[in-house]
Amino acid sequence: MVKEFSEAEQRELSKFLENENAKAQIQRSIHTFTDLCWDKCVGKIGNKLDRSEEQCLSNCVERFLDTSLFIVNRLEEVKNKL
Repeated sequence: MVKEFSEAEQRELSKFLENENAKAQIQRSIHTFTDLCWDKCVGKIGNKLDRSEEQCLSNCVERFLDTSLFIVNRLEEVKNKL
């Protein structure tokens, strides 16, 4: 016997799936960002990062966040114009 979901249950399930998809997208972005900054900034693996590697990683993170924020804001502007 197959149980049919009520409209409220369908909305709840839909919202849950949207949230899970958003979490998955954030995780993919973090992994991509981590790989890019690591490859760009870390030349050798040692016990700790040297000063130039730390600065490079910091700059990479800041540029990534700045760019992400710019894109989100721009998309909001475009959405609001529609």
